[in-house]
Amino acid sequence: MKASTFVYPWDVNGDPEAAARIAALGVPQVTLAAAYHSTRALTPRHPRHRIVTAEYAAVLYPTDDRWQGRALRPYAAGDWAPGDAYGEAAEALAGAGLEVHTWVVLAHNSRLGAEHPDTSVVNAYGDRYPWAPCIAQPATRAYLVDLAAEAAVRPGARGTELESLGWYGLQHLHAHDKTAGVGLGDAGHYLMALCFCPTCREGYGEQGLDADELAAAVRDALEPLWRGAPDDGGWAGVEKLLGEAKAAATRAWRDETARTLQETAVRAVREAAPEGFQVLLHADPVTYHVGANAGVDPEHVLSVADGVVVPCAGGTELLTPFAEQGREGAVIAANFTVVSGMGGSPGTLAADAAAARGRGATELRLYHAGLASDGDLEAVRSALAGL
Repeated sequence: MKASTFVYPWDVNGDPEAAARIAALGVPQVTLAAAYHSTRALTPRHPRHRIVTAEYAAVLYPTDDRWQGRALRPYAAGDWAPGDAYGEAAEALAGAGLEVHTWVVLAHNSRLGAEHPDTSVVNAYGDRYPWAPCIAQPATRAYLVDLAAEAAVRPGARGTELESLGWYGLQHLHAHDKTAGVGLGDAGHYLMALCFCPTCREGYGEQGLDADELAAAVRDALEPLWRGAPDDGGWAGVEKLLGEAKAAATRAWRDETARTLQETAVRAVREAAPEGFQVLLHADPVTYHVGANAGVDPEHVLSVADGVVVPCAGGTELLTPFAEQGREGAVIAANFTVVSGMGGSPGTLAADAAAARGRGATELRLYHAGLASDGDLEAVRSALAGL
């Protein structure tokens, strides 16, 4: 199975040994961040630093003139990735014989939400989620589509992986987080993800719903969960809490919004890219799921993109709905965390890869070569050699 590992530019730039070390893992490809959200990252082997703090979501290359005069535009990285950090790292990795694909994070940007609060998802209580741009708003959609095309098609890149190309919700890693006091399952998280910005309020109206009445119904539906009632989870749990008709109408609005954004963004990437450029989406096969792995309809997404990258940290079950589509040539990449300190299991990678292949995976993605310890990398190297 072909494998690719995720890499940040700061893992490579300034470390003359990094590219060869990554190539020695046995991966023919790297997925290199070109646009990424804020993070604090360990760099355990870098000769000049051990911690990189990316203070806000940024592009890691110089932007072009398409953004002139626009209120919504990508932010340049600070001193953690100056200049054309992506291009510098890509050149070094290609020089080590690695095929470079871009890694582009889209609808996940806390600085955008802080500086342009009207772009954010607004829940039924009126709380804004600054990390979650509402993908229904026309200006935000235009920003995301142009960002996808620009960040994906960097010089020399052979393909891209688009992350967060869909709805984001309450779930979000955050500094000093204090949101786990009540255990929300699938149903609660769906209800907390429903957006009530002006655009979404109009969208619910198109589905025959009064937005004020819907917001009140969502608050009423959530009340038992706040008092400790179990969240039944799944779509049946949403229907039980909100009612079948209201649940179906909200999902129709959100599913169509996400599908059309995905279609438009992929089309924009293809129009900007050279022939043969591969476009993959980080995806979850349940349309109402939100987050970095966008909820998608497997049949639809495989008719739009060349394939998907599927989270497999909790098991390989999510691969099956994509494999069942039987689309010839589609990439179904199983994404495994190989950083022990982040819950990964590099020691079982060979067995995990076999399980993924059994469920229809065609490729592997390994998160993350820059963050992993030397021991983790040795386990990856051994597993890939066996494969």
